[in-house]
Amino acid sequence: MGFIQGYDADTLQEIVDRSAVYERLIEVRRQRSFPAQLEQVWLLKVLGELDEALQVAEHAVRLARMSGTRKDLLHARILHATVNQMRGAFTRAEAELTACIEEAEGQRWARIGALAHTHRGKVRLDAGDYDGARADFKRELFLRQELGADDDELETTLTFVETAERRRSQSRGLFAS
Repeated sequence: MGFIQGYDADTLQEIVDRSAVYERLIEVRRQRSFPAQLEQVWLLKVLGELDEALQVAEHAVRLARMSGTRKDLLHARILHATVNQMRGAFTRAEAELTACIEEAEGQRWARIGALAHTHRGKVRLDAGDYDGARADFKRELFLRQELGADDDELETTLTFVETAERRRSQSRGLFAS
């Protein structure tokens, strides 16, 4: 999404232009399509409107189950998991993302698999599982390389790997004292 200006160096959460995100939310709320529902979830999430984001995410998952494709359902579940992550429900988010990864890899949907690995890595990072986060980001990097991602995408993923390694080193330093 064009609203992302970068990522927080410690949390890896998106840094966005909040006024542009809010303006887009006003526009997209009028739309009822499945893609508009997914966009609403993301916009609400980055604005910190987590209760509403969860409601819309749950509706998008139901909608995808009833009338969407399996890929639609995976996208909705990934977004749903990211809302749970932001709400601090790390175990629930990780379990949902793991199921999405298994299905994406079973179907050989590398792009969706990479996305799910990205988000599971972020969940694991937030939960303090730095080795797990690093493994997910490295798998994401491999998948993106296979897909022919551009240098900017690969650089972002490498930054995620480095963040997991740095946080791991910092946590071990704290326990060594």
